[in-house]
Order: sequence, then structure tokens, then C-alpha cells
Amino acid sequence: MEILYLCLFAFLAGLIDSVVGGGGLIQLPALFVFLPSAPIPALFGTGKLSSIAGTSVSLWRFSRNVEINWKAVLPAAAAAFVFSFLGARAVSHFDKEMLRPLILVLLVAVALYTFFRKDFGAIHAPRLAPAKEVWYGMGVGLVIGFYDGFFGPGTGSFLMFVFVGLFGFNFLAASASAKVVNVATNLSALLYFGYKGFIMFHVGIPMAISSVAGSMVGTRIALARGSGFVRKLFLVVVTGIILKFAYDTFWG
Repeated sequence: MEILYLCLFAFLAGLIDSVVGGGGLIQLPALFVFLPSAPIPALFGTGKLSSIAGTSVSLWRFSRNVEINWKAVLPAAAAAFVFSFLGARAVSHFDKEMLRPLILVLLVAVALYTFFRKDFGAIHAPRLAPAKEVWYGMGVGLVIGFYDGFFGPGTGSFLMFVFVGLFGFNFLAASASAKVVNVATNLSALLYFGYKGFIMFHVGIPMAISSVAGSMVGTRIALARGSGFVRKLFLVVVTGIILKFAYDTFWG
């Protein structure tokens, strides 16, 4: 029964994550609730196995229907892959809980800016020269990749905001671009956890299949409804992340 419940949560996480990110905030707590006796690293590793399956399928679906600026996104993904691994290694040397207030402030700023800028992400108008896109992409991958490996929650939302605000993508193109970087960070973390033996395959594989199903449904909805729908769901998910962060920071 525990695996059945986890598959349901993996489906929902895959659906939400395929559109605007934030699936980890659904899936990871479910793993902690339904497998309370499992080692914490094994929960993270199993979650990454499920996540990368759903994100990969979502990326494949998006790439067939949305033009992805690979020259900007691939450098970001490469840097994110390396620095996600370094972030995971750095966890033991720093108190990551000190980041919570800062991340909470940033998420509130992201939500308010997106809400009041009604045209934000509505038009796809890349604003950087090709050379700048490469360097900016590497910078984004470095910072967000390290953050994802070190801490993680809200990574997809931050990526989308950066691709819209800095690169000038619309929300649909930003969602597709964020998937490229997310696959890289998930793969880096998965290799780390796999090498350490922290993956419960008997749980992770059914969850991965469910995540793929959720991603296919979510991607279909996003492509059919367009950037306006993605923007609204983005605001809903970011608000949920803010509430979760606030609770964990001040009352958790």
C-alpha cells in the first residue's frame, strides 16, 4: 500500500513539475511520511530516480513542440551538472538551514514581480546576444546547480524566473529550458546517490513510471493552454512553496 500511495504522489509531482517545477515539494515529503524507517539519503536517492524519469520525458515532449535555445541552455545544463555535484558534497560543511530566510525573501520577490507584471513571460523575445547567452547560461547553471545540490526546493521556479526575466523567454519556452537544466542536476545527484548505494529500486522504479505518466499529462496541458496558463500555475506553485518555507522556517 505504501508503494501505491507513493506512486499517486509521484504522478501528481510529475504533473506539476512538468509545467512549472516544484514537484519535489510533493514527492519528497510523501517519501518521508510513507517510509519513515528508511535512511534519509535513500529517500533522496529514490526521489531523484523518480524525478529524472518524469523530467526527461517532459523535456522530450517539450522539445518536439517548443523551440529551445540550446546555445543558451546547454552551457547552463553543463555548469549545473558539475556544481550540483559540488553542492551535494558541500552539504556536510555548512548549515543549509541558514539559507531558509534568504530563499523565502527571494521567492516572495519572484511571486510579487510576476503577479504585478501582467505581461511578464507573455511574449517570447530573447534579449541577449549569442555570446552573452553562453556566459549568462554558465553563470545561471553555476549558481542554481550548486543551490539544487546543496538545498534544492524551488529550483525549477527560480530557473523559470531567470529564463523569463534575464533571457526574455516566454513562460512556455522557459519551462522547456528549465527542464534541460533540471535533467542535468537530477542526473548529477542520481549518480552521486547511486554510487553511494542510496537508491531503493523496488520503490523508485514504480514511482518513476508514475512520474512519467504525470509528466506526459502535465506537458500536454501546458502545450494546449500556452504561456498564460503556465504563468498562473507558476504563481500558484510559488505561493505554495512560500507557505511551506515560511512554516518550516518559523514554526517547523
